[in-house]
Amino acid sequence: MRITRRITVLGDGGWGTCLSLLLSQKGHSVTLWGAFPEQIEAVRRSRENEKFLPGVHLPDDLKLTADWEEGLRGAEVIVVAVPSRYLSEVLKRAKPGAWDAATVVSVVKGVEPDSLLRMSELIRQAVEVKKLAVLSGPTIAYEVARGVPTTAVAASADPALARETQELFTTERFRIYTSADVAGVELGGALKNVIAIACGISDGMGFGSNSKAALVTRGIVEMARLGVALGAKQETFWGLSGLGDLITTCFSLHSRNRMVGQRLGEGESLKEILGGMSQVAEGVTTARSAHGLAKKHGVEMPITESVYRILHEGKPPLEVVRDLMGRQPKPE
Repeated sequence: MRITRRITVLGDGGWGTCLSLLLSQKGHSVTLWGAFPEQIEAVRRSRENEKFLPGVHLPDDLKLTADWEEGLRGAEVIVVAVPSRYLSEVLKRAKPGAWDAATVVSVVKGVEPDSLLRMSELIRQAVEVKKLAVLSGPTIAYEVARGVPTTAVAASADPALARETQELFTTERFRIYTSADVAGVELGGALKNVIAIACGISDGMGFGSNSKAALVTRGIVEMARLGVALGAKQETFWGLSGLGDLITTCFSLHSRNRMVGQRLGEGESLKEILGGMSQVAEGVTTARSAHGLAKKHGVEMPITESVYRILHEGKPPLEVVRDLMGRQPKPE
């Protein structure tokens, strides 16, 4: 017997909208909250999120609101899908104890640049949460919304909560695995965006498959190296939330991070690129966070450091390539 649950999804971007649709199609009572009333009203009228998930029809029974209290009233499950750069500010709206009874699932991919906290750590710091899981993996929202077969990972230190999250999101076309390595799953989802920008730069500069293969394989080594230093399991990075997500983000034409990199490689400035984007490329902020974490923990991350220098220090991509290729030879 299927149990209908009251679910609130915080964040009306492409991924939040996609998961709202998926959960609604499973028969749950779903409310999608967005911060901007005019955007929510436009989606309510058209039943389509033209800004973030165009071409996907939203069912009439999927509720939409820009009212925080209304959106969270009675929620048994809270899915946090706010972009990482805005999450701290959004969480300030939560009243003490308001989320105590709910299961909270973070689907946010990033690391907060000031505190260097993972998203689940940031949520725990800001709100009293008793049950918190994360969901991550190679999940392009447009593909999931179209029913393209997709896999992801639900992670929690509590095996029962990981299984609960697995059951909540699993459909015939969306297969969920479980993990106890919350740090590894979150870091994989965050750090891969930085490597995807590097791959995009390579594409934009006209390099080929050799270059991209090197960035992906050496990139996953960097991700795992930092992850282990932060308490994650190395093997997690060879799975869906690490290598799987990395491959998707580095090669997909729908990847915002790869696209940002490509335009940088073609000669555009970061300011020009971000000024014309309606959606967030998480890797831009995460590059700063990863740079801070690597420095703090003494972890060598040459590709990540190179992306940081291009994005935040204005170093020319060709100069960075020369530096990378001219590093002291070493064993693999």
